[in-house]
Amino acid sequence: MAELLELRGSIDNIDAALVHLLAERFKCTQKVGRLKAEHRLPPADPSREKVQIERLRALAADARLDPDFAEKFLNFIITEVIRHHEALRQ
Repeated sequence: MAELLELRGSIDNIDAALVHLLAERFKCTQKVGRLKAEHRLPPADPSREKVQIERLRALAADARLDPDFAEKFLNFIITEVIRHHEALRQ
């Protein structure tokens, strides 16, 4: 049981780190969104998104993480970022 508690503690710490990393990422994407709005650029950049997805899939494979899962995760983030960028345009 001690091992289970230790593993769960590690998971909790990793989850906290993920939340903080996502918060930092969204701070950057909000700045990108403001720049895009100022320069009247579209909220979405499909060519950049495609490159990012390919890069993340490769990183996932190298880390022995399911690339399909990594792609779904990134697509979820991209969708949220685009939503924020669209809101900044208004």
